[in-house]
Amino acid sequence: MRLLYICLSYLAVPIALWVHLWRGLLDRAHWARLGERLGFGAYASPGGFWVHAVSVGEVQAAATLIASLRRRYPSQSLTLSTSTVTGRQQAERLWAGQDVSIRYLPYDTPRAVRRCLNRVQPRVLVLMETEIWPTLYGECQRRHIPLLIASARLSVRSVRAYGRLGSLVRRALTAVTWVGAQTPADAQRFVEAGADPGCVDVMGNIKFDVTVPPELGTEAVALRAQWGVDRPVWVAGSTHEGEERAVLEAHRRVMARCPQALLVWAPRHPPRFSQVAALLKQQAVPFVTYSDGGQVPADTQVVLVDALGVLLRCYAASDLAFVGGSLAAIGGHNVLEPAALAKPIIVGPSLHHVVAMTDHLRAALALDVVGDAEELGERLVFLLTHPQEATQMGARAYDVLQLNRGALSCLEKALDLVWKKALLH
Repeated sequence: MRLLYICLSYLAVPIALWVHLWRGLLDRAHWARLGERLGFGAYASPGGFWVHAVSVGEVQAAATLIASLRRRYPSQSLTLSTSTVTGRQQAERLWAGQDVSIRYLPYDTPRAVRRCLNRVQPRVLVLMETEIWPTLYGECQRRHIPLLIASARLSVRSVRAYGRLGSLVRRALTAVTWVGAQTPADAQRFVEAGADPGCVDVMGNIKFDVTVPPELGTEAVALRAQWGVDRPVWVAGSTHEGEERAVLEAHRRVMARCPQALLVWAPRHPPRFSQVAALLKQQAVPFVTYSDGGQVPADTQVVLVDALGVLLRCYAASDLAFVGGSLAAIGGHNVLEPAALAKPIIVGPSLHHVVAMTDHLRAALALDVVGDAEELGERLVFLLTHPQEATQMGARAYDVLQLNRGALSCLEKALDLVWKKALLH
């Protein structure tokens, strides 16, 4: 099985490179640093920490861990890898000009993995959430590099898929030093997939440990002044194809009851910026873009957020948040950022990637689940026209966040133990 996996991995590399080259016709960022995906790239100072976060949401969650590592191990080098262009862009914004080396995760072929490890030379590797790469895991084991999976989650669907791979995944998981699962159910699934029960703990979700930048309040006040202090404002964050027409239909329902309402619309991926703009033009909806800056005219119905890394600021300046990837069959996105800002939260029914966090919020009546554009519009109208109920709902969301903090502390303890053992080798 392992030999077959390696052969298929090598066969997949030309296809993956072709996909990046094709996507680069629309976004040249896909052409940048392709060598890193083959294991090439800059050399890091040896002996530090390597953190992998697959995309934007995981990079944002990793920021909490990176801040902790910089504080607790100031003399050690830090490398952060990601798999997506948007993840890398987010990382570069977060750590621009700082002592964090940023790179792409190599394709999971023996040569690419070895080249990358020769350049990074980590003493410890931490992977965020769910990233199982048999070749990378095996090479870390061969080099005696401790490997931790932090804030780990594993769905029933994933366990079934991994089960079909037989011994490949089980063998990979024997290389893992520690799994910090989000929930007891996740912990059990990792054991079922092949992880050593003695190496699996429940740490919770590190996204609950999100911190709000101290300057965010001032930025939000200035942004709301541009949008209109007296206008009702709602955010549709991280939306995908398949739910965007529903967002627009919901906003029409809002406008029928609240004619001054403003929708701040943040598509999940940059290629959708122009597509959403085209939809708004087609529907004759007056809009401006976030990058335009300046005062938003009173007849504007939508601010299209055509920039990355500003969603938290938009949430802070709004009255409530719809978190996308949930009306379309995506599985949901991070609902804890608006919770950290005490904003009422609405989502669709597709939530399989964020079950644990949404269950906590639903139990506390801090999150509403709607099934379609009509329900979304009705709930938006209610919350925008009943500010006291909206404020109470947001306060409950904030309380849930505070009650579930602590994952970072658990991870820090595990890292301390692993680090001490790593120093002995």
